[in-house]
Amino acid sequence: MTSSRKPDDLPPAGSSMWRLCRLGLRYEPSLMVWAFVLALVAAVPDALLALWFKLMADAIVAGDATKLRLTAIALGLSAAGTWFLRTVSTRVQRRFRDKVTIALESHVARLQATIATIAHQEVPEYLDRIAMLRDQVFVLDHMYMALFSMAGWILRLAVTLALLVSVHPALALLAVFALPTVFTAAWRPGVERAAQERAAPFNRLARHLFAMATTASPAKEVRLTGIGERLRRDRRAAWESGHRPIAATRWGSMMWHTAAWAIFAAGYVGSVVFVAAGLHASAGAVLLVLAAGARLSGYVGATVGELGFLRGFWVYGARRLAWLEDYAASVASTADLTAPARLERGVRFEHVSFAYPGTQRLALDDVTFDLPAGAVVAVVGENGAGKSTLVKLLARMYEPTSGRILVDGTPLARIAADSWRMKMAGAFQDFFRFELRARQSVGVGDVPRLDDELAVVSAVSRAGADDVIARLGAGLDTQLGPTWPGGVEVSFGQWQKLALARGF
Repeated sequence: MTSSRKPDDLPPAGSSMWRLCRLGLRYEPSLMVWAFVLALVAAVPDALLALWFKLMADAIVAGDATKLRLTAIALGLSAAGTWFLRTVSTRVQRRFRDKVTIALESHVARLQATIATIAHQEVPEYLDRIAMLRDQVFVLDHMYMALFSMAGWILRLAVTLALLVSVHPALALLAVFALPTVFTAAWRPGVERAAQERAAPFNRLARHLFAMATTASPAKEVRLTGIGERLRRDRRAAWESGHRPIAATRWGSMMWHTAAWAIFAAGYVGSVVFVAAGLHASAGAVLLVLAAGARLSGYVGATVGELGFLRGFWVYGARRLAWLEDYAASVASTADLTAPARLERGVRFEHVSFAYPGTQRLALDDVTFDLPAGAVVAVVGENGAGKSTLVKLLARMYEPTSGRILVDGTPLARIAADSWRMKMAGAFQDFFRFELRARQSVGVGDVPRLDDELAVVSAVSRAGADDVIARLGAGLDTQLGPTWPGGVEVSFGQWQKLALARGF
């Protein structure tokens, strides 16, 4: 049976969570198992405290000093054991979290870096998902902690319910009264996250406008054009457009959740009255119901809180991570060849058409031309004619919508992107400012020769950037970028020359 899920749909929650669990087991198996086991073991003495209260009350009423002493010792051991086991569990979980955080961040970075094309970084729908994943990847490690904690709370709930049932089976109905809180806790994050999804474009716009108004690059034009107040106004409007429906959804879900807790409170009060007045139970039994019932409400609240956290962050973070994994796999290259050591005939565009993802308009329409080996070819055209698109296709940043690109007669699609790009060099007009030491800012153009003095000096000379280096206080060892200690700012033209040197 084939899946009805579209490639762009988010994967199911269950499989996504399981895949994230497997990632944790893959990276830190021992720590993950220990953290889970300790979370369960620490729950047992905590849940038994209500039992010791009952036994102490019964011993006091019966005047049994020996039983009272033994019960007091058991109570002390349970309290101390709870503290000790919780401390050990917390430290193990913290160690696991620190290590798995690095692994998950590296995993996400590796997935994005190994995707040969850049469509996922330019298509709005993909950008929204990746932006949310980027925000959530730093808290994905907490999801494991929430899972461990929830397992411990569930065990506490089970032990507490067993204690209540030991007084009277009808007290198991307290769990039924708690169900509405569980349902609303599972439902709330979903509707709130859906509202956040719908608001993502507005929030992205608000962040963009905020960056325009507060960062150095656009500062000159913002002040020269006097649009600062307009940016502030538009940013406020974008934020409100995104926040208003989120706030309304949160208020509505909170009201339903409050009503669910009111139902549980009614059941709890009714159970105490039932035991004390209806059963005429012993003082110990009443104390057990009071203590266990009170702790049950705390356990339900903690379980519901962790469930909401898992539903709101882990599920959605896990689904986005699983989507990125699936997307990376779906666009994985099937290339089986490496780039030729030397071009013999050249590169040919053969009936190439291309439309950017999400649009129907062709940026290139049935283009055919040759780039002979050893030739210098200038591509001239008006703005929007497709010059940059040609370069992106040649560099395999995108695949043609139709047609093909041939390298010495071999389809470029059959040549591994990394291998092909190792044979290319480029300097883009929208270059990136690598705020590294000057030699490294140039050297990253050929990583194996990153610190090769002769190669860097030669590239600087070919780019006509000798004057830029000469004006830097420490020459090639100067830290670029004023945001770093001892870093210096250079002009746009100087950055441009360094970018050109990087291309060489």
